[in-house]
Amino acid sequence: MSSNNQNLNSEVDQRISMVTGDPKKAIRALSVPMIISMLLIMAYNLADSIWVAGLGPNALAALGFINPLFMIVIGLGNGLGAGATSLIARCIGAKNKKNADNAAIHSIILTLVISGIFTIFTLLFLQNILLLMGAGETVNLAIQYGQIVFGGLVLFIFSSVASGILRAEGDVKRPMYAMAATAILNIVLDPIFIYYLGWGVSGAAWATIISSTIACALMVYWLLLKRDTYVSFTRKDFKPSWLVIKDILVVGLPASAESFVMSVLGVVLNLILVITGGAEAVAVYTAGWRVVMMAMIPPIGIGTAAITVSGAAYGAHKYQNLSIALKYSVKLGVGIAVVTSLFSYFFAGNIASIFAYSSQSAFMAPQIAAFLQVMCLFYLTVPFGITASSIFQGMGKGVTSLLLTVLREVVFVSFFAYLFAFTLNWGSSGVWWGIVVGGGLGCVVAYIWANYYINRLKKSYVK
Repeated sequence: MSSNNQNLNSEVDQRISMVTGDPKKAIRALSVPMIISMLLIMAYNLADSIWVAGLGPNALAALGFINPLFMIVIGLGNGLGAGATSLIARCIGAKNKKNADNAAIHSIILTLVISGIFTIFTLLFLQNILLLMGAGETVNLAIQYGQIVFGGLVLFIFSSVASGILRAEGDVKRPMYAMAATAILNIVLDPIFIYYLGWGVSGAAWATIISSTIACALMVYWLLLKRDTYVSFTRKDFKPSWLVIKDILVVGLPASAESFVMSVLGVVLNLILVITGGAEAVAVYTAGWRVVMMAMIPPIGIGTAAITVSGAAYGAHKYQNLSIALKYSVKLGVGIAVVTSLFSYFFAGNIASIFAYSSQSAFMAPQIAAFLQVMCLFYLTVPFGITASSIFQGMGKGVTSLLLTVLREVVFVSFFAYLFAFTLNWGSSGVWWGIVVGGGLGCVVAYIWANYYINRLKKSYVK
């Protein structure tokens, strides 16, 4: 038994040493499983859409009306997870296990409370919300799916927060395993519940709930039952504190709000596209943006790893490590982006054909290809902005991260999209260039500000 305990302690010590040690090594070690996890999430989300598509356009549209609400829930979970990661990592960096334990317990309690509030609110007002969104004749199908999914809202938020707790101490493999189990089970259960049992859209919802329960059960086992983590969850470790709650939410809420900001930008850009090119322009943008989101997975994964590393460095007052984490994350992200950009540019036509394979949509292929070739420039600047925001989140500066996102997405992108589309009369392609120029400018500004802020920390600490 003592041998097993020694092995567990050794594994935990190795993870903590990695998080608090060489930032470059930690970024590499933490980012790869995160990238894989995000790819699995994409597969998870696509599974429902692919199988539900076979039920007809109304069923797929019903899913489309639920998705924005579902993404708000996912954004909330990811935000609270980032808040937990940031605070626990800072405590680990400061070598304060007692506060790390207390922060982890507060994160779980906060998750249960917020999940309960959002579940009640969503179920009570789901029909009204869907009607306001224009669900119309698909509202009953959307309610069938939504009531089941949002009834299990706690599963999604808890899994995200639990993953954030594990990431804070350098354990990113187990969240990846949980996501793999969830994605695979969801893909297997979808056709069985939807078609074999004849449950339709309700079957897709139950497949999502059951597969998510598996991930949640694994997290509960690892954190609360197996107890082989750095943080511990016992009554003596818990000391109620509004300050701890504030520290979690000061990162968690702004991080969650960033998902909302992206939704606002989507509405603005779709409006410009409808005016300049109609439904066809929106369709081109929608199809092309799916590819863009895939290309953004590596920098987002690297940025998520940077939250842990920067949190530990900030807690330990190792501000030089903050600078290394910022610059190395950007360097790694840009290196991957160069490869992605070249591949996207030269194979844009082949990629576009995937989204325009039918006779009804074949005419869009050249426009989708042109969109992808313009976006190649966007990929090169994305790592600067995502990394800067992640570093600020790691330091507990969630509001700064949110402000940088608003500046980048709402102010710069919206302004340049309007300028190019209407003032310069570039039409729909003006929106594409607005994303490239506005997003690129916003990302560079965010990086400059993060670098300036860290340099100030280093100078003040020396004094």
